[in-house]
Amino acid sequence: MSATDDAIAAIEAGPKGPDIGAFFDFDGTLIDGYSASAFFTDKLRRGDMGLGEAADILRIILRGDMDEREFAEVIGKAVSEWAGRAEEELVELWSRLFREKIAGLLFPEAWRLVKAHQKMGHTVAIASSATRYQAEPITQELGIEHLLCTRAMVRRGRLTGGIEGAPLWGVGKADAVRAFAKARKIALARSYGYANGNEDIAFLKTVGHANAVNPKPALLEAAHGEGWKVLRFSPRGKPSASVVARSLGAYYTLVATSLGGLAYALATGKTRKAAELVSAISSDAMLAITGVDIEVQGEHHLWAHRPSVFFINHQSMVEGYVLLSLLRRGATGVAKKEVADIPLVGQILRALDVAFIDRSNTRSAIEAMRPAVERLRRGVSVVIAPEGTRSATPKLGRFKKGAFHIAMQASAPIVPVVIRNGYEVMPRDSVLFRPGVVHVCVLPPIDVTKWKVEDLDRHMADVQALFQRTLDDWPTAGQE
Repeated sequence: MSATDDAIAAIEAGPKGPDIGAFFDFDGTLIDGYSASAFFTDKLRRGDMGLGEAADILRIILRGDMDEREFAEVIGKAVSEWAGRAEEELVELWSRLFREKIAGLLFPEAWRLVKAHQKMGHTVAIASSATRYQAEPITQELGIEHLLCTRAMVRRGRLTGGIEGAPLWGVGKADAVRAFAKARKIALARSYGYANGNEDIAFLKTVGHANAVNPKPALLEAAHGEGWKVLRFSPRGKPSASVVARSLGAYYTLVATSLGGLAYALATGKTRKAAELVSAISSDAMLAITGVDIEVQGEHHLWAHRPSVFFINHQSMVEGYVLLSLLRRGATGVAKKEVADIPLVGQILRALDVAFIDRSNTRSAIEAMRPAVERLRRGVSVVIAPEGTRSATPKLGRFKKGAFHIAMQASAPIVPVVIRNGYEVMPRDSVLFRPGVVHVCVLPPIDVTKWKVEDLDRHMADVQALFQRTLDDWPTAGQE
C-alpha cells in the first residue's frame, strides 16, 4: 500500500464525527502548483500584463519564503489591482480558470483523503492564504462546506482593493484554524492537517495528526523532528519525458494497427470486423505501452445480455481505450460529432458505426438519440456517458435523460460500468497517458422494459445514486 493508502486506513480506523477536523491547505496540497499561476498566464495570453507587473511576479518567485509582513505586502498589492471590480466578475473569472486550468491539477490522492474524512463525518475545511475567489470553486467541486481564506474587502458588491483582517499566512493561518475550531467545538488534538509549505509549520502544529504533503525543505525537517507523516503525491503538472515518449509510442502503435486493419478491410471487404480488430488490438497495445493496467470486477456482466446500453462515468479519453479493450466486439458508441474529425480515430469510429451527435442541434433528446436506438435494434450494444461530457475532476456529473431514452426506446438493459480513476491516468483534455491502474466495476444489468416516461426522473436518480455508492464504497472482489 502507498503512504496515502496507509493514511486513509488510519482515518477509517479512527474516531468519527464532526468534532474531528480535517484542514487542507489549497495551493500545493490539493492542487499541484499555484492557482495564481492560472490567473497570470491567462492575463499574459490576453495581453493584459505589462512588463512592470511581470517583473514584480518574477521578484516574488525569486524571493522564496516570506514572513507574514512580506506576504501581506504581496497579496495586498495583488488585491489592490482588483479595486472597483464587481465581486460577481471575480467569481466568474475564477470559476472559468478552475474549469479550464486548475481542475486538471487536482491531486487524486488529495481527493481520496478528503472523501475519506467526509465519509467519517469529520468537519472538513480548506485553510488557505488564497482569496475566496481562488479557492471557492474547489470547495464546491469537493463538497467542502468550510473555507478559511484571505478575505478581500467588498462594499456594495465591489472590491475596494483592501483586505479584511490579516492574510492567512504563517501564524495567521494557525490563528484562523484555532478560532474556527473553538467556534465549532472541534478537538484539534484529534484533528488532521495537510500542507506543503514552510510557512505552514505553525498551522500543522495546531493539530494532533499533521501531514506534510510534498513538503518543502524546512517543512520536511520539521516533519521529521515532530514525527509527522510525509505524503508524496504524484505530479499533475508538466508530464515527464517518459510519459511523453510512451504516449507517442502508443499513438504510433495506433497508426500501425490502423494501417494493418485497412489492408485487411481492402482484402476481405469486412470493414466492421477490421475496425473491431484494430480497436481491440490497438487499445490493448496502447495501454500496455503506456503502463496502464485494468482491474475489472463483474466482467461477466459485459456479456450476460447483448445488446445492452453500457453506461460509463466519463473523465477522459482513457475510458474509450479501456472499453474497447474490454468489449472487443459487437458494440458501438455515442460521441459528439467533432470526434469524427480526429485523424484515424474518427475513421475507426465510423467503421464501428458510432452514432455521432450534433450538440448544437436543438432537436429533442429523443430525436437526437435515434441513431443509437437503431444500432441497438440491429443487435449492436451501445456505450454512452449519461453525464453527457467529461468531468473536470473525479466528481460525478449530473446524468442526462438522453442516455435513458435510448435504453427505453430499444427495450435494452442498462449495464452500469463504473470507472473509479480514469482521471489519474489521463486528466480531462490531455492526450498523454500516465502509468497506473484503472479500476472498473461492471454491475448487473438493469431491466428498463417496465419503466414509464413519467417516472424517468426517479429512475435517473436511482442509477446515478448507484454509481455514486459504488465510487464511494468500492467493492472488493466478489461483492459487485
